[in-house]
Amino acid sequence: MSVNEYQGKLIAPAGAKFAVIVSRFNEFITSKLMSGAIDALTRHGAGDSDIDVVWSPGCFEIPLLCRRLAESGKYAGVICLGAVIRGGTEHHRYIASEVTKGIAATSLATGLPCIFGILTCDTIEQAVERAGTKSGNKGADAAIAAIEMTNLMGQLPATNSTK
Repeated sequence: MSVNEYQGKLIAPAGAKFAVIVSRFNEFITSKLMSGAIDALTRHGAGDSDIDVVWSPGCFEIPLLCRRLAESGKYAGVICLGAVIRGGTEHHRYIASEVTKGIAATSLATGLPCIFGILTCDTIEQAVERAGTKSGNKGADAAIAAIEMTNLMGQLPATNSTK
């Protein structure tokens, strides 16, 4: 029995451009995520000129920026980076929920890989761990997922949608 199997490669397609959206809120964490993402993209074959960084005021604004960039037709993937850290109120739940839904909705609506690289942590220590210490760099992980998804989407049959 022979099956067709599809897997994404971990090499950025030649000429593929990536957008990296970074939340300015909690910048002491998000700047580390951004550095990890850029490093991963370039180590996996993307050129510096293939990477555009867009700074967002906070995480809540990321889905709108993601949608604009995804619909531009300029990018092979959009990487969304931010850090939502629990505070003294329930505010973090609302932000994390809406950002998650917004990024997912954009990816589904546009068919473009929009990668969720938003940390949702209970403590600052957890965020620090995920931004390049004990738990690796989740920005780098998001960039690698963007490369893999870009390659994978290029292998799959086109849709018959009439957008």
